Amino acid sequence: MKRLLPLFYLLVLIGFSGCEREIEEDPVDLGFDYQPLEVGRFWIYSVDQTIYFGENDSETDSFYYKDLIFSSFLNEENEQVFILERTKSADLEIWEPVLNYTLQYKGQTLVRTIENQALVTLVFPPIEGTVWDANTYRDLPVDEFEVFLLNDSGAANSLQVKQEEADDLVTYRDIRYENYQLGVGLIEDYKEVLTYCSRNDCLGDQLIDSGSKIHMKLTEYGKQ
Repeated sequence: MKRLLPLFYLLVLIGFSGCEREIEEDPVDLGFDYQPLEVGRFWIYSVDQTIYFGENDSETDSFYYKDLIFSSFLNEENEQVFILERTKSADLEIWEPVLNYTLQYKGQTLVRTIENQALVTLVFPPIEGTVWDANTYRDLPVDEFEVFLLNDSGAANSLQVKQEEADDLVTYRDIRYENYQLGVGLIEDYKEVLTYCSRNDCLGDQLIDSGSKIHMKLTEYGKQ
């Protein structure tokens, strides 16, 4: 029995050593802070919008959006879902409701749901060149988004999600991207979706027939 005691103590020491190494290991940072989610957080964006109704017929407007996380709940999968209210203002004084939508971390993805349409807007960790199907959670054709790091954007620790970059210079133009900053969230959203006149007399002239362009840039954020 006495001969077994040194072996017993050795095994105990090895066990403690293994526990210490496990405790000392830093948790993996998946980058969820590129879109912080917490009740009370808000973001205010300046918005420039142009809607094209036809040839030489368009309407331009400038205003502000405020997105506020005002509540959250646990869904059937026991995932926390955050509810945001988007309001609109022309002067940063009077705000009118526009819509409510949700954001949630689902596995290692960020899912934005507007009018029951779920879109995977970001994946974690957001590594340069990562590509995913934004329509993973809805019955639509594959729509690939891709991450690019923005080293010269003027915003530290920022990245771009390129949603679409297409322009055949004849029939349509589709440019869409979103920029995120670590510790802040969405800082810029650009969407330009146009169709060009395709009649014989204007084909190839890039004469806008219909579509819209909207550019959102963050001006203020915080917690209330």
